[in-house]
Amino acid sequence: MWEEYIGVHPEHRHEQPPSESFGDSAALADELLELVIHGPKRATAGAVADYRHEQQPLPRIGGHWIVHDGSGVPRAVLQSVELRLGPLSSVDASFAWDEGEGDRTREDWVGTHRRYFQRTLPKIGVEYDDEVEVVFERFRLVWPAEYADA
Repeated sequence: MWEEYIGVHPEHRHEQPPSESFGDSAALADELLELVIHGPKRATAGAVADYRHEQQPLPRIGGHWIVHDGSGVPRAVLQSVELRLGPLSSVDASFAWDEGEGDRTREDWVGTHRRYFQRTLPKIGVEYDDEVEVVFERFRLVWPAEYADA
């Protein structure tokens, strides 16, 4: 997929984007990917602790990443357009809306992400609290071309 993208956008050929899926299960990966490809999802949030645990750099504005479905097949290329670090509790209504999940309210967003991080952070030895440091990332869909944002 990346080769196809840089065939049309050779200016990005120097990048080696991370390749990953959303969520912590195949079902969640598929659900969230569909919200990106066919729906309103244009933001995501990840715990800084997860990046450290995986020894991955934090995203950067303009950087790309390849998103897989729940079975590991690359399905989309995204480009980061806005980043902010802050505690989970600092999310605002606009970001919750842009993430495009649930009823898109801040309250629903906080509840869903609280449960997610309570489930996933202990697996990497991090105790959850509402002040956990999060990367708030907005992105645009750039590939496949037929679904790309204008």
